[in-house]
Amino acid sequence: MKNLLFVVNPKAGRTVIKSDLINIIEIFSNAGYAVEVYPTKGQEQTEQYVYENAERFDLVVCAGGDGTLDNTVGGIMMLERKIKKRIHMGYIPCGSTNDYARSLKISLDPVQAAKDIVEGDICHVDVGKLENTFFIYVAAFGAFTEISYSTPQNLKNALGHAAYVMEAGKSVLNMKSYNMKVLFDDDEVEGNFVYGQITNSLSIGGFKNFGSKNMSFSDGKFETVLIKTPENPLELQRIINSLLMDDLSDEMIVFRESSRVVIKSKEEVPWTVDGEYGGSFKTTRVSNIRKAVSMTLKDKSAFLG
Repeated sequence: MKNLLFVVNPKAGRTVIKSDLINIIEIFSNAGYAVEVYPTKGQEQTEQYVYENAERFDLVVCAGGDGTLDNTVGGIMMLERKIKKRIHMGYIPCGSTNDYARSLKISLDPVQAAKDIVEGDICHVDVGKLENTFFIYVAAFGAFTEISYSTPQNLKNALGHAAYVMEAGKSVLNMKSYNMKVLFDDDEVEGNFVYGQITNSLSIGGFKNFGSKNMSFSDGKFETVLIKTPENPLELQRIINSLLMDDLSDEMIVFRESSRVVIKSKEEVPWTVDGEYGGSFKTTRVSNIRKAVSMTLKDKSAFLG
């Protein structure tokens, strides 16, 4: 009999995972797993629990939103570095947006996602590290990024990604500009930026991610997009038009693919990682850890693409 740790966020998203729990556990049991369920109690507690307990299990499955996935991956990454051994995991998306699941073509039906986990194969995906925090698909600063962790959970649950749009509307007039020097693998840029994102995903905030056309989940590189501070409405409209067309050639937009990003600012910059607050720093070091997490996937077309 194999052992499975089932990390469940009972409050995540619009899907009420509680109604599917018995069916999901039965699927795992029929596949030969003895299942231990851990209901999440908070970000730090979840990461710590996974870190302290995952070594006892053959498979770790998390059910929740992108934040729950982020916490689970964080615990696994810390443990793997300690024991020098791979921990296999699966993901059942139950959040309000489910960006990473959509990118990897994981079923948004919890029961189907569970079936796919037991029938799938292991694929190795990149993981990011921002200072001492691991993230699975996005680190961002600037305009609107605080929305993901400041939007009330009940609003996220009720309205999905529309909740983010509503909150974003309140932030348009409060965009802050940061003077930065940004270093990539073999390049650097300097300027005033109102927004930046370092990603490994096809979808961000429920929308198609710009700059992700040729991205890979296992190439060891991020796609970084920086938006320069518009000085007038015309420049702002140019930026919006370019992003809508996924054309990053405009001089107001910086786009790079790299395995490392170092951002230096004279003032502390608050970051969002996978939809949660990731800390504030004057110097922010972000690195890509190639093929760091072993994830069970049934549909590997997105991964192989």
